[in-house]
Amino acid sequence: MTDHTNNEDKTLQDSTDELYERFSFTADKGQEPYRIDKFLMNRIEGATRNKLQQAINSGLVQVNGKDVRPNYKVKAFDEILVYSDMSPEETDIVPEKLSLNIVHEDEDIIIVNKPAGLVVHPGSGNYSGTLLNGIAYYLQHEKPGISEETLPRYGLVHRIDKNTSGLLALAKTQKAMSLLAKQFYDHSVKRKYVALVWGDLKNDKGTIEAHVGRNLRSRKLFEAYPEGDHGKEAITHYTVIERFNYVTLVECVLETGRTHQIRVHMKYIGHPLFADDFYGGDKIVKGTVYAKYKQFVDNCFAICPRQALHAKTLGFIHPSTNKEVFFNSEIPADMSEVIEKWRSYVRIKI
Repeated sequence: MTDHTNNEDKTLQDSTDELYERFSFTADKGQEPYRIDKFLMNRIEGATRNKLQQAINSGLVQVNGKDVRPNYKVKAFDEILVYSDMSPEETDIVPEKLSLNIVHEDEDIIIVNKPAGLVVHPGSGNYSGTLLNGIAYYLQHEKPGISEETLPRYGLVHRIDKNTSGLLALAKTQKAMSLLAKQFYDHSVKRKYVALVWGDLKNDKGTIEAHVGRNLRSRKLFEAYPEGDHGKEAITHYTVIERFNYVTLVECVLETGRTHQIRVHMKYIGHPLFADDFYGGDKIVKGTVYAKYKQFVDNCFAICPRQALHAKTLGFIHPSTNKEVFFNSEIPADMSEVIEKWRSYVRIKI
């Protein structure tokens, strides 16, 4: 009794900005009737029965193109598709009252404009004060009785870095969570980022294609692997918005959603994000290091002491109306002030 797994369809959770992986299986002709949760536990590393049942109840498990119930029994030749977060169990999410910038809310979704410095979800070293702690409190007071069992991770389907600002989508129902998770995995969600990068890009438009994976020496860092020998496929399209000689304001559109993708890709082409202390943008990369210029750059670092990256727009198919919706957010004050300082500096130099 065996099954055939399509390894090309599986992505490691710690290598994507989306929380959900996709797994596909085809039951062998010798497969005897077997509960689907037990079947999947034997085939997905790190899966727990609780997480699998949450996924099944949320419509994130399909057999032969249709949703199933937890007591469904897998049969010979069944085609099984799983969208789910199978990462190890983490600390419980304790509801905390936090100030949240909610830019849109309806019966199905919440769109939050996350400030830089706010961690998205609890994890090692960050067990409280995260956006998800605040969302848990907000949802429980809006819908008494809601829990992680009824809405895993309180509807979180993707994430952005702690020091990246911008739009984040969450689901309020199991159906919405299922549909959003699938869209994020399939890369059909439309996202545009604005970034300030070091240097004067040669072309007004370009596409960066290089796998992104964990640095082989430091698991906190990610690296570009242009030969595709490590990591996962990653594609970033960029367009120049404005040039300031020493730095450039660009718009980035993600075709894939790997962790640190824009930061890694921009470093790879020699234009790290301004003030990015992980990838070399926190020192002078372009320009002569003389006293007045260094003081100007240091002042800019003080105003925006984080990577100058903002998730500006977000578009997807609404889970209830089945129509495309778009959300937009303004560039935050720290980035805006630094952009204006560079704009003024270039005018003076000219």
